[in-house]
Amino acid sequence: MAIQNELFPEPEPVVMHSASGAAADTGPGAPVWLQRLSLFILVLFCIYLGVLVAVLPWWTRVWDHNMFLAARPRLAGVLHNGAVRGIISGVGLLDIWIGISEAIHYRDYRD
Repeated sequence: MAIQNELFPEPEPVVMHSASGAAADTGPGAPVWLQRLSLFILVLFCIYLGVLVAVLPWWTRVWDHNMFLAARPRLAGVLHNGAVRGIISGVGLLDIWIGISEAIHYRDYRD
């Protein structure tokens, strides 16, 4: 007959590390060139996507005359509203601001 283990064993005590000890446990960080490249790609992506989202609702040839909205008249009624277009453009401007903010507040993390 096999011995059954406890169904709910007592948890082991958790040891909290100090802030300086937690940084020492992590491995080496990414090289500086990789950090800068990832920042450049992030900023470029945010600005590109932000400009696209900010301009697209006011580009009538794309926004008003497409097959997706032609198949969904209720959605077209909502998306042709000027306030909804403004909200979508505001999200695009917010995305541009996030990209610029990331570039301004960038810091190298060196070992």
